[in-house]
Parts: sequence; C-alpha cells; structure tokens
Amino acid sequence: MKIENERIQNYTEFWDFYVAEHAQPLTRCLHFVGTMLSSVLLVWIIRSGSWLYLPLCLVIGYAFAWFAHFFVEHNKPATFKYPLWSFISDYKMVFYMLTGRMNAEIERVAAQKI
Repeated sequence: MKIENERIQNYTEFWDFYVAEHAQPLTRCLHFVGTMLSSVLLVWIIRSGSWLYLPLCLVIGYAFAWFAHFFVEHNKPATFKYPLWSFISDYKMVFYMLTGRMNAEIERVAAQKI
C-alpha cells in the first residue's frame, strides 16, 4: 500500500492504484460517459475543422470524472498528481468496460488489499 505522499514509480503500480480509486460502479459509469462524449466531440471537431472547440473535449471529459471523484468516491482525482497516466488509464478503463474486463480488474485489485 502506498503512503499518501509517496510517488508511484511505474504504470503497472499506477494502474492498480487507479482501479482502486474507481471502485464504485457509478464512478466508472460517469468516467465512461465523459470519455465517450469527449471522444465523439473530438471526432466532430476534426471532421468539421472547428478547432476553437478543442478545449471542450477536456472540459467534458474531466467534468464527469471529477464530479464522480468528489461526490461518489470522495477521493482526489489522480489527474492532479499523475495527469498523463490518468488520461491513458481513462481510455484503458473504457476499453476494459467495453470488453467486459473491468469488473475482473476491480476484483483483482480488491483481492490484493486483503
């Protein structure tokens, strides 16, 4: 278990931390919605050439995620300390949700804490 002020040194360790920070199904659902909406918006921006809307992708994605952390999980988003790994992990989590593998990850990480 990581001490609060200790930095995570590798992505494998971060992924387990990330999974534990997304234990509530509603948190994962809100992340999914935000990530998918921001991805759809990004495709629209690229197709339409409306580059001024690009920051909206981040606003939409992070609004759903941060709401989930503050009001569902009651923890601090990993984005604040690990922005790149957190961004990558959002998409990894969405992929795992779409392929039906995320619940197994939640169970695996929970079993490690026992």
